[in-house]
Amino acid sequence: MDVVLEIADTFAGDYLYALALPAQSAAAFDFPDANNSTAQALSSWRFKTVNPYFHFQPSKYAYMSAWNRDNIFRQGLSLFLITWIFGFILYFVFATLSYVFVFDKKTMEHPKYLKNQIWLEIKQATKAMPLMSALTTPFWLLDVRGYTRLYDSPADGPGMWYEILQYPLFIIFTDALIYLIHRGLHHPLVYKHLHKPHHKWIMPTPYASHAFHPVDGWAQSIPYHVYPLLFPLNKFASVGLFVFVNFWTIMIHDGEYVANSPVINGAACHTMHHLYFNYNYGQYTTFWDRLGKSYRQPDDTLFQKEKKMSDEQWKKQVKEMEKLVKEVEGEDDRNYDATTVKKNN
Repeated sequence: MDVVLEIADTFAGDYLYALALPAQSAAAFDFPDANNSTAQALSSWRFKTVNPYFHFQPSKYAYMSAWNRDNIFRQGLSLFLITWIFGFILYFVFATLSYVFVFDKKTMEHPKYLKNQIWLEIKQATKAMPLMSALTTPFWLLDVRGYTRLYDSPADGPGMWYEILQYPLFIIFTDALIYLIHRGLHHPLVYKHLHKPHHKWIMPTPYASHAFHPVDGWAQSIPYHVYPLLFPLNKFASVGLFVFVNFWTIMIHDGEYVANSPVINGAACHTMHHLYFNYNYGQYTTFWDRLGKSYRQPDDTLFQKEKKMSDEQWKKQVKEMEKLVKEVEGEDDRNYDATTVKKNN
């Protein structure tokens, strides 16, 4: 994240902090000038890039704020804004692309599809993101300030073999911890307070991917930040994996059941989770669900285009789902779309 922060500072942060919190003694000639190597800056901060491959020379504004780039409060505020703003852009762009090109719109005719559901999903995600970002910021600070085992380039890592191995190790580690956290969120003492908002969506759309209670969403992200505290990880791989994790989260909510795999926890497995609550807690694989005896194999009909959206399939789903809702939640307080309910009765 230090590379992302450096780029953000170069193109926006330096100017904004110089404007909002100007250094009292800064003057136009008080910063290092590329054309005047003898210029002496009153700022104690000196630029040293964190990017071993390329960097952008900072402008004069980098030296004109009371909060220089190394200031922990500035770093924290910047990382919070980056996580919030770019997290939302990532969510909205990928979810919209998935909705337009992948999501089966017939899902919206399902009897358990909610009234104004997409708007409600976006609203929930939008409300949750600021607090999720704030809770995540301390992890990013540990990263930026050098308290993790992130490294700059392959030459700094365990070896070239690890440049490949780090990806499956990251998936295996985070998949295991997310399974435990997710299953814990279904405990009766926790579920109604934290995880129920995400289970409001019985038939989710891609926009449901980030529609969590903020503490729930943050809790399930903890393993991604714990990994580099314990194990080496290329910092560029870390950023790439952050994007991948968000993309995967959208994919398992897109309702396109292409991965009929006994290993991959795809959209079909996750649909089973939203419909029947107590199954398929895993994020990437079915391994931990099988080990924990919580795996439920998706119905074969979900992979048959002509049957997965049939009235017969829906009635079967609704019957079992309504029974489980009573067991898990008690009264079902969802507001279903009356037109779809009437059509399918």
